[in-house]
Amino acid sequence: MKYIVIVPDGMSDYPLDDLDGQTPLQAAETPNMDGLARAGTVGTVTTIPEDMPPGSDIANLSILGYDPTRYYSGRGPLEAVAMDINLEERDVAFRCNLITSDGKRLVDFAAGHVPTEDARQLIELIDSKLGSGTRKFFPGVSYRHLLVWADGPMDLETTPPHDVVGSPLPDVFPVGERDDAIRQMIYDSMELLDEHEINARRRGEGLNPANMIWPWGHGRRPNLPSLFSTYGLQGATISAVDLIKGIGKAAGMRHIEVPGATGYLDTDYAAKAQYAAAALHEYDFVYLHIEAPDEAGHLGDVEEKIRAIEQIDARVVSRIVAELDTLDAHRLLLLPDHATPISVRTHVADPVPFVVVPALPGHQDRRAGGFFEEAARSTGLHVGFGHELMELFVA
Repeated sequence: MKYIVIVPDGMSDYPLDDLDGQTPLQAAETPNMDGLARAGTVGTVTTIPEDMPPGSDIANLSILGYDPTRYYSGRGPLEAVAMDINLEERDVAFRCNLITSDGKRLVDFAAGHVPTEDARQLIELIDSKLGSGTRKFFPGVSYRHLLVWADGPMDLETTPPHDVVGSPLPDVFPVGERDDAIRQMIYDSMELLDEHEINARRRGEGLNPANMIWPWGHGRRPNLPSLFSTYGLQGATISAVDLIKGIGKAAGMRHIEVPGATGYLDTDYAAKAQYAAAALHEYDFVYLHIEAPDEAGHLGDVEEKIRAIEQIDARVVSRIVAELDTLDAHRLLLLPDHATPISVRTHVADPVPFVVVPALPGHQDRRAGGFFEEAARSTGLHVGFGHELMELFVA
């Protein structure tokens, strides 16, 4: 049996007046997703447990069958796994964004999606000046980087920068253990970066500067049972973001790099589908994650979100369905990890739609006329604990 999970990150949304009361998923032209809904089992699933923040880390752990209330250790440690950074028992890993600030407010959580080659130079400067024997900064991709702090603070509340764009810095700074040191580090980073030649050039080009760091999502090294030990499956992940790569590696899965996969709106959808289709012949389980709808949601750009959804339908879902038709026994699961509504421009914990094809035993009548939020709710099938959906999927 071959299994594939397709996760268009943040695809679910709320009805919009600009779309005559439809959601972006409902308004988009998605004949392939709609075909799945007419043939399979459709329902909704809660991927974010009660009282946990609605992040992609928690949601994707749920989808892969790991109860976040038991296994979640923070976003930073998962990204450290992706970057092959060995965390000691007392190390604390933080996700560390390069952001844009005017010195008073958080202006852009992604620093204008600064190119990786520029970001690397800036993070290397930060490490040389603000790193120490106990603190080390590691460059990642675009605005996404990592801080590892030996015996670092754990009793600390941090805020994802994409949740607080436009907020005054003092209102959203980390609060708790050693917060004074972290605030000083953030301000010191602006002193180092604001007038850097890279940022002078970016301003000259009308782009947001990458002039401040923002540590968040801290935790200690994860400890996940492998996908193979739990389900007897050899798996692979395909994603352009370190978070998914890290979750997969922590679960004993191989990560497949795809040329042209960017984790942004300009990603190569067709290439991701091509590599996933090939992986189905080598692995039992393939986890295909696509970041673009989430990025559009954070931007509040409804046209880009619809465009991303339509690209996923036309270039990814159609290709995977065609490949599955060449295999004897297979099952497909399609769902967003969480909603990133245009109206709020951040993640929310609402249930999301899912479809499984072929239909799940005992749920053959849970079909829908199309794949969108209201149609999924109308079937009456709801999985209240996200990690339990995996059990249904591979049963």
